[in-house]
Amino acid sequence: MNSRGLGSQLKDSISISELSASSPFGNHDILRRGFSSVKNELLPSHPLELSEKNFQLNQDKMNFSTLRNIQGLYAPLKLQMEFKAVKQVQRLPFLQSSNLSLDILRGNDESIGFEDILNDPSQSEIMGEPHMMVEYKLGLL
Repeated sequence: MNSRGLGSQLKDSISISELSASSPFGNHDILRRGFSSVKNELLPSHPLELSEKNFQLNQDKMNFSTLRNIQGLYAPLKLQMEFKAVKQVQRLPFLQSSNLSLDILRGNDESIGFEDILNDPSQSEIMGEPHMMVEYKLGLL
């Protein structure tokens, strides 16, 4: 794999906000982002990691293009508006949300995957102070 191809893969997969994992004071925010590793930020750990990270996005793009070819421009626009509306409804930042309505729109409500079994909120390693998390989400910090 040449460096040009790798650069385009990194550019397509990693957003700038993920690379700047620092607090307002310029330090790395360990509570929210975990320990930093330069190697993990630059290169994927496995060749399929980029594909798996963008799987749902690629699946949605393919479904929208198929829907546009079959039903016209209005159908994917309507579905995208519904996705956007459903993604805006969330619980408080410190509570886990299953996003059941998003799963219903995507048709994932009838399938059982590893995330349904291994994504138990009681076993989560990420827990912070509720007041601090709400203030961070609202942009007060």
